[in-house]
Amino acid sequence: MGILRAVGGAVGGTFADQWKDVITARPFDEHTAVSPGIMRNTDNGRGSNGRGSEGVITKGSKIYVPENTAAFIFSQSGIENIIAQPGSYEYHDGQDSVFDGDGVGSALFKQMGERIGFGGISSDYKEIEFVNLREIRDIKFGTRGPLMYNDLFYGTDLEIFAYGSFSIQIGDPVRFVRNFVPANVSSYSFDDSRARSQILSEFLQSFTLALNALSTQYRISQLPAQANDIAVKVANDRQNAGTWPARFGFNIVKIGIENIEFSPESRALVQKYSANKMDLKAYEDVSQHASNVAAQQKIAQGVEEHGFGDAGAMMFGAAFAQGVNPVTGAQSNAAIAEQPAFQQPSDAPAASPMSVGEQLEAVEKLKELLDAGVLTQDEFDSKKKQILGL
Repeated sequence: MGILRAVGGAVGGTFADQWKDVITARPFDEHTAVSPGIMRNTDNGRGSNGRGSEGVITKGSKIYVPENTAAFIFSQSGIENIIAQPGSYEYHDGQDSVFDGDGVGSALFKQMGERIGFGGISSDYKEIEFVNLREIRDIKFGTRGPLMYNDLFYGTDLEIFAYGSFSIQIGDPVRFVRNFVPANVSSYSFDDSRARSQILSEFLQSFTLALNALSTQYRISQLPAQANDIAVKVANDRQNAGTWPARFGFNIVKIGIENIEFSPESRALVQKYSANKMDLKAYEDVSQHASNVAAQQKIAQGVEEHGFGDAGAMMFGAAFAQGVNPVTGAQSNAAIAEQPAFQQPSDAPAASPMSVGEQLEAVEKLKELLDAGVLTQDEFDSKKKQILGL
């Protein structure tokens, strides 16, 4: 019974496999890296090549390679041939066919005899797979735990979570198929949990190193705008993601950072820092005002103790009217702006070139001379007016 079934399978398979095949790539989705070739055996209901054997490619079959793909022809021993350029190709290493000019003996009877010996099937197994050479986009990533980022603005290590996506591109399909794709699979996607786990683990290590390298230049809030710089640093990491081209035949193309946020603990630290900074600014404003008032009161007390009387009051009034700081003698910007570029000479006494502090010191010495009897009251009053510019 088994022999009859083998004979029937050998005869039916041999005749069905005489038809030449038209093979092309099936549609790729966004993350598919390897897809098996499909045989076009119907066209709007027309076509009789629907019963061919699996794994058999007939001599003279056409292989269509789309743009940005590479075709791999596999035999049972591994990669038989690679087609890296788009176009239409005719395959000449398949099974003999009467439609390709082979004789009936080799195309039919020889194949039937071989298939009967293998239980009715062909021992010449072939398969065509296509590798996606386009940019594979939108591979999502997110940190499983917080990353430490030393933000120089805050002057401390802060915990952050980062989320985004990156894209890769297969540049060496042979290395990719041999070193990354598992053996004996005809379809492979970066959505596969094992593939995604490995590349995400290595990517996040390189991503962390890239962020730390930027911490001396950028604040956390500026990192999303530095995505291109981060991508370069990730691609240059010779310990993790930077080794992908040499190991697996694909490389990082672009990184997009969708969001960076603080951990709850770091957010509380940042909020406390901001609140303290606002309190410090308010304190500095109040302290400056209090310092100015205290200085004015101290000078007024000195005038009163040394008996400057009305002259002291006039001096302070003139100083404030002229925009002069009573403590330093410096003029304010407003006072400088109000001064005309050129003043006509007048008969009024010239203003004293001395600061208010120097004026106080000079008047104090005159008072000592008056008290010692060296100067008369009239001489003291005259000298005082000269010093004060009155």
